[in-house]
Amino acid sequence: MSLETQRSGLAALTLGAIGVVYGDIGTSPLYTLKEVFLPATGVTLDTHNLVGAVSVIVWALMFVVTLKYVILILRADNRGEGGALALTALAAHAVQQRPRLRGALLLLGLFGATLFYGDSVITPAISVMGAIEGLEVVTPTLKPYVLPISVAILVGLFLVQRHGTAAVGKVFGPVIVLWFAVLGAIGVMHITQHPEILAALNPLEAWAFLSTRGWHLFAAVGAIVLALTGAEALYADMGHFGVRPIRLAWTGLVFPALALNYLGQGALLIGDATAIENPFFRLFPSALVLPMVGLAAMAAVIASQAVISGAYSMTKQAILLGFLPRLTLRHTSASESGQIYVPAANWALLAGVIGAVLMFGSSSALAGAYGIAVTLTMLITTVLTFFVIRDGWKLPAPLAIGATVFFLAVDMLLVAGCAIKFFDGGWFPLALGLMLFVLMSTWARGRQLLMAGLRSEGIELQPFIESLALGEAHRARRTAVYAVADPNLVPQALLHNLKHNQVLHETNVILNVMFHDRPMVDAADRLELTSLAPGFWRVLVHYGFMEEPDVPLALALCEAKGLRIEPFETSYFLSRETVVPTPGGGMANWRERLFAALSRNSSGVARFFRLPDNAVVELGTRVQI
Repeated sequence: MSLETQRSGLAALTLGAIGVVYGDIGTSPLYTLKEVFLPATGVTLDTHNLVGAVSVIVWALMFVVTLKYVILILRADNRGEGGALALTALAAHAVQQRPRLRGALLLLGLFGATLFYGDSVITPAISVMGAIEGLEVVTPTLKPYVLPISVAILVGLFLVQRHGTAAVGKVFGPVIVLWFAVLGAIGVMHITQHPEILAALNPLEAWAFLSTRGWHLFAAVGAIVLALTGAEALYADMGHFGVRPIRLAWTGLVFPALALNYLGQGALLIGDATAIENPFFRLFPSALVLPMVGLAAMAAVIASQAVISGAYSMTKQAILLGFLPRLTLRHTSASESGQIYVPAANWALLAGVIGAVLMFGSSSALAGAYGIAVTLTMLITTVLTFFVIRDGWKLPAPLAIGATVFFLAVDMLLVAGCAIKFFDGGWFPLALGLMLFVLMSTWARGRQLLMAGLRSEGIELQPFIESLALGEAHRARRTAVYAVADPNLVPQALLHNLKHNQVLHETNVILNVMFHDRPMVDAADRLELTSLAPGFWRVLVHYGFMEEPDVPLALALCEAKGLRIEPFETSYFLSRETVVPTPGGGMANWRERLFAALSRNSSGVARFFRLPDNAVVELGTRVQI
């Protein structure tokens, strides 16, 4: 590949990273600074506090985003992939010799992943409302229309998800580049009018601001943390764009533009304290406010799209890792396998987002709910990273402990700042996260108990096949593929065939699809094929949690190993279990009933494995747990 081609590819990836990765943190200037000077924070609006508050924001971006995520966390790649579940898998692998610690880290990582869904609800709501509230700056008479316009935009955003994001994605990068360019340019214009705000670049101003807050410190930090929301996206989207484009985008455009805009807002407020009602839109001349509302709305939609798409990806990963039932997944692009649509997740998110907008009613009220889920995720990331760098990378203990203690102190301060907003709305994303944690952990535990029950009541496959050799069952000239959870037991569908039809297929494939705690499985390790007896084969197909399962494609690989499966002469059989809760099991009775309900309502199994719908026969099995 030529140097010119490499550069053009890097430029395209960097542009894409700007459009997708930084949409969330890029819309934070819409509402962050005005929240710092609300009466509840106890911060008076004067030049000294303005310089201090802006200094804290700038240096928080430097320490938390640049130092922690861009420099350190992006190194923790799981075969090129990042995100809460990828990091959890790395940490769990690093301590695999300590089962109890491994189990605790898996639960901790799962809770961190569920918090992402809380962020996926709050981000669209606060970003879109923060943008549309710019109409109030144009004229106060438009204030009653902010809520219905915001709801209409959000409903429209979720309605178009089923069509995919490929077409919209092409304009994401250029729009966000324009957004950041405008942020930086308008900031510079106001800085030149009040250059004393440049004192905020001195970290001592940040320290002075924080050290003189007293008990109001946590309230001030709880507002300032809004400038950091979206930092997790740097790591979560690493697999889409790569480390270098994400770093180039941050250092070359995003960080400078954000810093200049916050400095510009501070300079504006030094000259006009009344602009605190909406310092972002007051940066612009009145003639440009309405165009900026439009641009801000586009940026907010892009920021929302990023977390919505992330929620779909997180849902797919959770399914593959065994934390959620097999939900319907729809691929919205013929060329990009990562572009998926999950109807159940989409409508659940829409209900949550509209509920949040109607419940809180403004971006300021939503700010109380925003931040706690993000900061807890940051804290969990720091804990998991310690085990990766200490037990996985084998870095010296003083270095690993020192870095972890520093970032833990920062994270705990941010969490404490958001925790005081618990009753002002902080409970909302936590409640969503806890609800999803209960659901996911119940499904994972239920599947464990279900598999144990199936194994205790099932029939061993090998002795059964050997006994068949003594019988005279009629053989149908077709191939039967039995998708099973345990490849060592006789499939229920096969037993039903023998019992009711007294027939066996000429070729019987016992198929087990296995998902691993790494993002990708090498092509050479995709398939395991074992001949059990004449006419009987066991096929194990391996996938990583970032891959798209495609059973027909995987079965086509069997021909190279001696088994030809003709697609038009093949029947697929999926066993569907009817779960019956029983008292005294391994879970509380209410969790057993929840698991049973999830099992009854899981859907899209055939589509999930890309099996033809008309080739699937579902046979029920009654299982007690």
